[in-house]
Amino acid sequence: MPDGLYNFLTSQFGVSVVLALVVLGVLLGAVAYCIYFERKISAWIQDRWGPNRVGPAGLFQPIADGLKFVFKEDVIPGNVDKPLFIAAPAIMFLVGFIGFAVIPWGGYWEINGKLIDIQVASLDIGLLYILGVASMGVYGVVLGAWSSNNKYSIFGGIRATAQMLSYEIPMGLCILIVVLTLGTVRLEEMIAPQAQYWLGFIPKWNVFLHPIAFVVLFTTMLAEANRAPFDLAEAEQELIGGFHTEYSALKFGMFFLAEYAAMITSSAFLAVLFLGGYHFPGIAWTQPDVTHFGAVLAKILVLSGKVAICIFVMMWVRWTLPRFRFDQLMRLAWSGLIPLMLVLFVWTVVLVYLGEERSPLWALGGNVVALVGTLVYAGLSKAEITGRTSNLPPVQSAQGGAMAGMS
Repeated sequence: MPDGLYNFLTSQFGVSVVLALVVLGVLLGAVAYCIYFERKISAWIQDRWGPNRVGPAGLFQPIADGLKFVFKEDVIPGNVDKPLFIAAPAIMFLVGFIGFAVIPWGGYWEINGKLIDIQVASLDIGLLYILGVASMGVYGVVLGAWSSNNKYSIFGGIRATAQMLSYEIPMGLCILIVVLTLGTVRLEEMIAPQAQYWLGFIPKWNVFLHPIAFVVLFTTMLAEANRAPFDLAEAEQELIGGFHTEYSALKFGMFFLAEYAAMITSSAFLAVLFLGGYHFPGIAWTQPDVTHFGAVLAKILVLSGKVAICIFVMMWVRWTLPRFRFDQLMRLAWSGLIPLMLVLFVWTVVLVYLGEERSPLWALGGNVVALVGTLVYAGLSKAEITGRTSNLPPVQSAQGGAMAGMS
């Protein structure tokens, strides 16, 4: 190998470039096969076969689907705002495929005495970068809805905007709890404290300190991705297809590719924050201080396995739980998740002040008390569960009287 090429491939810049190309290629393939496995999992839940005609066990089905999207007639309705109509799926696609840049996939690789970071970009504000990129997705939805000049599309866009803005608040509080607990916003530095052990065998993963924050962050990820039971922006029975009603062919497919890419990136983000990233108990090669090439591969495999499990759970939830009503979805955020996470956030601030933020007794105890308090409050609450706000006039029946439970 020429010296110039060798020096390039063993430099931090060269490794980052190669890693970006490899991860992008893997991501594109994984997105296509996520659709295949989602159809297989839905078939398994519904006791049927799923795709099994194209190739062995239907494994070539994603290729057939991709070719169909590429060669299908691309219809652009005459009454749309054409520049924005075309830009919206492109924005969604771009945002979905750039979030992975700050994910620490494999720790460090020691080459010629130098430590190379197995990460596309090691940023001081890595956590803020991934949040900023994720929040840009709402622009693709809103622009696609508005430019379609269709009432069902705009209803879907309004729903998606309200939903994504509402669920970003509990999501941010969950992430702040992790930041306060670990004292850093660099994703690669969040793994080392979690790679230690309590009692010599229990990993110090944040999920054991703040299980409620883990569950809430997973829930908000589903809402941010417009996944069931939070897919109100596309509800077929009410809005045909919501914000992408007027789209067809490849532009229609780009919305779904972006959705699955966001699922992969957010699952990796969740694994780094709460599941120890690439660390796995009992496997010495996944410790942060092991830096040979075999350890790098082992860490990438472990993190990929955690991502695969998270995506499976997302698909499982989609094909198990029914869709919320929109008022139920908003009430869950504003009356449930946000107050609960505010309590846990304040408790974490108190623990940081006392120097006990990594104490399983105090952190986990606070989670248990918050959960019990929430369940007791919900059990004793006499508030009526209805989608009708209290300041609206009562609904009149056909005979002219007010309907019971609707006033």
